[in-house]
Amino acid sequence: MNTLDHKIDFTVILSVSKANPNGDPLNGNRPRQNYDGYGEISDVAIKRKIRNRLQDMGESIFVQSNDRRVDEFDSLRARAEANEDLKKLMKGKGMGELFAKEACATWMDVRSFGQVFAFKGDKSGVSIGVRGPVSIHTATSVAPIDVTSMQITKSVNSESGKDRGSDTMGMKHRVDHGLYVLNGSINTQLAEKTNFTIEDAEKLKQVLVSLFENDASSARPEGSMEVHKVYWWEHNSKLGQYSSAKVHRSVTVRPTTDEPKDFSDYDIQVTPLDGLEPEVIDGL
Repeated sequence: MNTLDHKIDFTVILSVSKANPNGDPLNGNRPRQNYDGYGEISDVAIKRKIRNRLQDMGESIFVQSNDRRVDEFDSLRARAEANEDLKKLMKGKGMGELFAKEACATWMDVRSFGQVFAFKGDKSGVSIGVRGPVSIHTATSVAPIDVTSMQITKSVNSESGKDRGSDTMGMKHRVDHGLYVLNGSINTQLAEKTNFTIEDAEKLKQVLVSLFENDASSARPEGSMEVHKVYWWEHNSKLGQYSSAKVHRSVTVRPTTDEPKDFSDYDIQVTPLDGLEPEVIDGL
């Protein structure tokens, strides 16, 4: 396995159609928006989907969601202590570096995104932070989004012997259409520390292309979330020929109509950067 020795930047263009891409629990689970009305998908939500797709590919994942758990451990501490080497390192003082190295070797999401291992205990407590090389930005829509809300009712009783009352109602929110841009980067200095490899980067690229496969839910029906384009830049050095900000700005997406309703209603332009050509991959 070869540790990643060159900087990588990437941009993903994805669309939402009649779905809630990322609900805000502080706002009645309405789709996230900034103060200007542009839609947002948090980096945490994106990382969750990446972890899920890596699990589907057979990779070992430390932070597993409960509905996708593939082992018997009901907590992060239990999962960590199941590794005998990590369990021994928890009891030793000054073992943080060895602990982080073993955790990165065991779980791909730890060596990708990093992880804070903070477990309480008089004798077996641990507080170790791992910084990961893969950084993910908040995805933001190209144009302000319109949120449609509908009232729903429950047609059955949760318990027997009770009449269905008028309070068995709720709200469901969706984005009728939105095109979002997601940016990210892979830092080589941190890749060296976590032993994030070239092979790991290739797996991440595959995941980004199929980000919403096997991700259906009531809020996101099958086919309502789609990756259209992935732009993948591989620099020729550890620091890269250009800053990540400049690379990400080289992709501009503009609507061609006042009310875009489809991916075809946008114009995508990529400004050439001397000596740095992106690999352009179509979504599935």
